Amino acid sequence: MDEQLSRGEHRAQPELLMPHTVLARTAADLAAKYEGVVSRQTVERCVFESYTALRRTSRVHAHLTTLAGRFAADRLRALAQADGSAPKDVPEVLFVCVQNAGRSQMAAGLLTHHATGRVHVRSAGSAPAHSINPTVVEAMTEIGVDLGTQYPKPLTDDVVAAADVVVAMGCGDACPIYPGKRYLDWTVSDPEGRPLGEVRAIRDDLDARVRELLAELTANHV
Repeated sequence: MDEQLSRGEHRAQPELLMPHTVLARTAADLAAKYEGVVSRQTVERCVFESYTALRRTSRVHAHLTTLAGRFAADRLRALAQADGSAPKDVPEVLFVCVQNAGRSQMAAGLLTHHATGRVHVRSAGSAPAHSINPTVVEAMTEIGVDLGTQYPKPLTDDVVAAADVVVAMGCGDACPIYPGKRYLDWTVSDPEGRPLGEVRAIRDDLDARVRELLAELTANHV
């Protein structure tokens, strides 16, 4: 058994080394982008923490370094916005649910679709799933909102700190509270395990709420 374990560790080693190399390159690129705004150490920590967090819940690791780079880049932007180092040109909205696989992804997709650049949107989960609910993806595709490039993300302090509005849907007290933020608690059914017809109804409920929120945000942001 020891010999088998040794062979297994040897086979696993390239898999561990390759992500490290890619992540180090990603960190170097992001450090150059945020030079003078965020320290290199903070950038490196954010990149590797992002990879570790996504790896913890993902079942498929083939493109995990790419997703980790995207996740880290967005977190760094949020960090810079939160401390005033990066300007906010439009309102920032964060949608939070438990798994970031249904309600928060739908709401984020709908607001991004309707806002057409007038609002910047993020989503996260207090206990993210390994992938987005396929029925949710189907229901959103029906109305022209593609969630194919999205993925469940863990909730982090930096994205909450950067948000102007935080919309929670069933995540309890998991979301940290920052002064000066607007917090909304939407009671919306969880699409997990529900048939397509019921998911469509949830989608339409969210669409009405999102349109109302967008009207408020754009009216107040001239």
